[in-house]
Amino acid sequence: MMSGSESVLELLPMVFAVPGEALARAQTLLRTGPSPLDASVAHQVIGIWQRDFGDLRLALRHLRRARALAARARSAEREADVLATLGVALVHAGRTRQGLDAFEQGVARGTGHTRARVLYRRAYVWWVLGRHREALEDVRRAVPVLRQAGDVIWTARALTLRATVHLALGAVERADADFTAAEALWDTTGQEHDKADAVESRGLAAFRRGDIPAALRLLDEAEERYAKLGTPTFMLNIRRCEVLMAAGLAPEALAEADGAIAELDRLGGQSTRKAELLLVAARAARLTEDPNTAIARAAQAVRLFTGQRRAWWETHARLVLLEARVAAGRRSGRLVADAATVAERLAAFGSPAAPEASLLAGRIALALGRSAEAERHLAVAARSRLGGPPLARITGWAAQALRARAAGSNRGVLEACRRGLDVLDDHRMTLGASELRARATAQGAELAALAQQAALASGRPRRLLTWSERWRATVLTAPPTRPPADPALLSGLTAFREIAARAEQARRDGHPVPALEREQRRLEREIRSRTLHLRGEAPGGGDRFDAGRLLRRLGETRLVELAVVDGQVHVLLCGQGRVRRFTAGRLDRAVAEAEHVQAGLRRLAHPGAQARLPLVEAAGRRLEELLLGPAVRHLGTGPVVVVPPGSLHRVPWALLPSLRERVVSVSPSASSWLRARETEPPPGGRTVLVRGPGLATGGAEVPELAGRHGAPVVLEKDTAHVARVLRELDGAELAHIAAHGAFRADSPLFSSLTMADGPLIVHDFERLTRSPYRIVLSCCDTARFASVGADELLGLVTALLPLGTAGVVACSAPVNDEAVVPLMLALHKGLGAGLSLAEALRDARAALPDDATHQATGWAFTAFGAA
Repeated sequence: MMSGSESVLELLPMVFAVPGEALARAQTLLRTGPSPLDASVAHQVIGIWQRDFGDLRLALRHLRRARALAARARSAEREADVLATLGVALVHAGRTRQGLDAFEQGVARGTGHTRARVLYRRAYVWWVLGRHREALEDVRRAVPVLRQAGDVIWTARALTLRATVHLALGAVERADADFTAAEALWDTTGQEHDKADAVESRGLAAFRRGDIPAALRLLDEAEERYAKLGTPTFMLNIRRCEVLMAAGLAPEALAEADGAIAELDRLGGQSTRKAELLLVAARAARLTEDPNTAIARAAQAVRLFTGQRRAWWETHARLVLLEARVAAGRRSGRLVADAATVAERLAAFGSPAAPEASLLAGRIALALGRSAEAERHLAVAARSRLGGPPLARITGWAAQALRARAAGSNRGVLEACRRGLDVLDDHRMTLGASELRARATAQGAELAALAQQAALASGRPRRLLTWSERWRATVLTAPPTRPPADPALLSGLTAFREIAARAEQARRDGHPVPALEREQRRLEREIRSRTLHLRGEAPGGGDRFDAGRLLRRLGETRLVELAVVDGQVHVLLCGQGRVRRFTAGRLDRAVAEAEHVQAGLRRLAHPGAQARLPLVEAAGRRLEELLLGPAVRHLGTGPVVVVPPGSLHRVPWALLPSLRERVVSVSPSASSWLRARETEPPPGGRTVLVRGPGLATGGAEVPELAGRHGAPVVLEKDTAHVARVLRELDGAELAHIAAHGAFRADSPLFSSLTMADGPLIVHDFERLTRSPYRIVLSCCDTARFASVGADELLGLVTALLPLGTAGVVACSAPVNDEAVVPLMLALHKGLGAGLSLAEALRDARAALPDDATHQATGWAFTAFGAA
């Protein structure tokens, strides 16, 4: 049992070392009938716990009681300390004036060391309110006194706060210095909650430096520390949402913010945190192209910030509200004026977001035809292109591109877009995970679109081709960072595989699987989190596209790149030493027609659907008109390579009449095709045949193929487990995998092939030193992708291409398993005769029986790459 006021005071630092224990001891103390001074400490401890981790109304009740008891004990120092704690709670409750009044009284009553602690907490409140200059002034006054008193804990807190304020003002180097000094002090204490907060703050600093993998790693580490203490993590939620949005993971950020808001409401927690969570939710909703949700969240945030007298935060919320209204289609002179006002206020605050507001004002003014007004705002926004973090410079280059377009300078537009995309290239290549690289390209979507519009207006097809390639399938320009031999990651992958296999077996047996599915989702989050921590190794933005090199390598082949500008499909036909442009149809109509074709192919996979064959063929003719237009008459007689945009990745190109009897392959980009064409097969010529479990035909082609390929490695039954399959695939010349495929639209890098011990996922393939030179995937849904970022594709095939695979045959639709067997046998016959994958697939289709099911099966398979 606690006794004596000096020992009771030890409860206060315990709140941020072992919060639960501090709460329990304070409650126990109150049951012993303590003195007013000791009871004041106990109520303050309970108030702090409720303020930060529980119900804010209860916090205020305990803190007011703590103040009354301090006054009864006639301790001015004790009363000053409680007033500071009460002031923080009042501000978090949205009662800003009352909170600041409490601080005035606390500063007046405290002296020396106590007053320095009060000043630190008032500095924290100034930061919460967005009044950064006042925050820095109070920290400046507090730190020397705290240091002189040898108060390590409060000095470290003050330095951490000052670093956080510097970050809000964009002074990253000053923040780093303070974080380093604070961390050295924290290492000498047992303040576990404060240590977790320091790790979280370092994550924020990494984010401000543009190091997203490090930011995610540090925030995850902080979350683990908080979890051990059993404390909520609302500030961490806010910061992680910011990082997720910068990484292109806005849907995840919106889900996390909304979940945190619901939890905060359940607890009756701080309204200041709720307002901040609403703001990040609004930003995330805007980035996910949900302007109505963004408007609702931002408007609620504005109301809360206004009531809390938090002008800095309110102004940022107004910026998001304006952006969401513009995204919803609103344009008016009033919006221009409002955006300009927000930009001025943000600049006065020293906020790095000021250029975004100026860019918004300029963009609206341009749409309204107010050229002079637009130029004024865009010129201000364009200044940010010269320095600062990557996303701020990209904003500046976007403004510069719009200025050049308004001035009629195509050259100026292209130069600004080039410079802006170079910045994003450098930023993107610091990311090790292919998912982050792909999603980060969304930041350059506007620059890429402006460049393509300018290239089209120039009337030079080769220029349009170059810019179409500039921001297409860039994730394939360099391999993802190979995951290290991380025991935790490998253990997580093994556990995930085991749980997934158990869940699948339970489903087949008709048993409920909610618990297994929950554990599978948990393991997926853990694996994904660890892969997102990887930092990129490749410098720069990868290879630059060279149209001349492409044309020299094509020979008799024609490459058809489909560039989409303002929703219109433009066919760039490359061959015979030149690039020609043809105008085809509208993208939205082509996407809708492609979905109809996919539905038709699914029906034709089942016997008895012969009557639907003419409908599918008619849809193929419509697709040809929409996608190729007049270019059809200029394709020549040689092989054709199609480079479609991401939204058309599921088109069965062999269904189009002009391509049906041709050698056709598909590539995510012309650059990717070039790399595949120039990839040399590995030495040794090893062939690997894999047969997974549960196939309707039992993978009937595999035994026969084993007899055709000399001495292949055959993996089936118990030998077809993931570790062995990966070991044999690494560096093979040819691999044939007959296994169930599953595409995960929600998380494409968990798309899988079913092996004996569970799913082989895309993350597994990324661990290969070199993926097989050629791969044949004879199962359904292996050629499905998720379209993310600007024009990126995530899926099984795109994971293989940067890792050394030059050619893949895969399927984009459900197919008839029995019809697949003769197709695969005929395909391998062609490969044995020395044909490429595309040539062998063309001949294999022609060799199939002439019925609807076999024809649909042939159309559903596509050759990717150039091998």
